[in-house]
Amino acid sequence: MSAGVACGSTSSTPTVAEHPQPSPLSAPHDPVPDTVVVGRIGRPHGVRGEVTVEVRTDDPELRFAAGSVLLTEPVARGPLTVAARRWHREILLLSLEGPAGPVESREAAEALRDTELHVPLADLPELDDPDAYYDHQLVGLAARLPDGTALGEVAAVRHEGADLLVVRRPEGGELLVPFVAAIVPTVDVAGGFVVVDPPEGLLDL
Repeated sequence: MSAGVACGSTSSTPTVAEHPQPSPLSAPHDPVPDTVVVGRIGRPHGVRGEVTVEVRTDDPELRFAAGSVLLTEPVARGPLTVAARRWHREILLLSLEGPAGPVESREAAEALRDTELHVPLADLPELDDPDAYYDHQLVGLAARLPDGTALGEVAAVRHEGADLLVVRRPEGGELLVPFVAAIVPTVDVAGGFVVVDPPEGLLDL
């Protein structure tokens, strides 16, 4: 699901949609059960309560339409209802209503900074492209080399210009694997594994 929108799917490149990606500046925490992250609130915009949003979904027009109700992490900050949405250049701006009413001041918007915005998994549409995956489908899969050697487990998916699988190694540490067909030729969600065919030097990073 945690980052801009996912790139368009092709028949040769696996892609991801809806981005449950923790902020690198925040401590790890358990996500809201049975949800995925579609955005994270950033700094306030102006003095009337608008917030900037780091989008982590393929379909921000749908996820952040006026009237949409978003679950939050921390849970106590929500749920939040989208009162209005607009784009400022390439930045999504939202006006929100919270449990205590409309967010109408810069101070109230600042109090929501770093809030993750979630939607229930049940609300996600089926993906038409067989080479596209939601982040939550990838997290927890075993990672193995083409010869079957265990490499680790997919612990997270990052979206930092390119999609990266974060593979937690059995001996400790993490490996960042570019999520492209040349390096991850097989994704078997039902079987519970991905195959990583690393280029020279990747395993040494």
